[in-house]
Amino acid sequence: MRYRITTDGAWFFQEAGGKRLARLARGALVAGGDGDAQGDWLGVTLEGWIFATSVGPTPRAGFDLTVIRAPEENLRSSPAGALVGKLPQGFLLTKVNDVSADRWVHVTRAGWVQKGDVEAVAQVASSRAAGTDTGSGGPTPGPRPGVAGAPGHGPGVGQPDTSPASPDPSHVESARRTVLYRAPEGPPTGTLAPSAPLRVLGRSGDWTRVQIEGWVKSGDLQAAPAGVLVGVTAAELRTDPQRYVGQVLRWTLQFIAVQKADELRPDIPNGATYLLARGPLPERGFVYVVVPEAKRLQLDALTPLATVQVTARVRAGRTRFLGNPVLDLMSLETLP
Repeated sequence: MRYRITTDGAWFFQEAGGKRLARLARGALVAGGDGDAQGDWLGVTLEGWIFATSVGPTPRAGFDLTVIRAPEENLRSSPAGALVGKLPQGFLLTKVNDVSADRWVHVTRAGWVQKGDVEAVAQVASSRAAGTDTGSGGPTPGPRPGVAGAPGHGPGVGQPDTSPASPDPSHVESARRTVLYRAPEGPPTGTLAPSAPLRVLGRSGDWTRVQIEGWVKSGDLQAAPAGVLVGVTAAELRTDPQRYVGQVLRWTLQFIAVQKADELRPDIPNGATYLLARGPLPERGFVYVVVPEAKRLQLDALTPLATVQVTARVRAGRTRFLGNPVLDLMSLETLP
């Protein structure tokens, strides 16, 4: 059985519920068996091609190669083909029958993914085939002499297509009155009525990210600040970091501490002052906010766990080692 990754940046795990190893690209195909399942987890095998110069031998039993390029290297479906995933330095691989193609090496790796991040390719194919014509393709015979043709079935009249349309998995509706959350396990942001039309943007575990279209009164709206992005999540930055570099965001964060950057934070200038924070709320991941010299006096009034609103420019969508966003502070306001 083959499966398609439906969530961009879905994690590939060492074991069910175990260590995260790599991120997979949406649309990538993985192999899995019907018996390789544990609850919400599915055992799969990655297969693809990687640059020969980006891997080296490893003494680890059961593996042939390890990724040596820092911080990561792309795994592709074929030499120079579609992206399967991004493998970090140290990721272990098995070479396939010593097969190689010029500068590429054919490799595999077994692991686990969450069921909510995949769909069975066979099921998708069968649903799309449900409405196809499976006839022989020959001409429709006319009625035999002496036999009256049924209405709509005479010569030259085609059979009506009564097969059901293939369902579109990206368009769903709420099955009951349900709460809409800003983030998984986060605070509620509203309530959806039964049968509300929704568009699926992504899935993660037991959660589905949706988009709803509707109308509100104009008097209840206010314009976003010019040149400032609002509503962007940290997950979006991590998924497509290059897209947001240089963009200005407005985020609400929970302040943790003031820290000094060292060589362990290569994405921040060495010795620079930065805020360690969580957010944007209600997300709980860490964010680093680099503070310029002219704004350091504002930090003296901050207390741990205070809620602050920052306007900042994206320096890095995700750090090299930990995958956290790095912002350059432009303005800061303490919220009640």
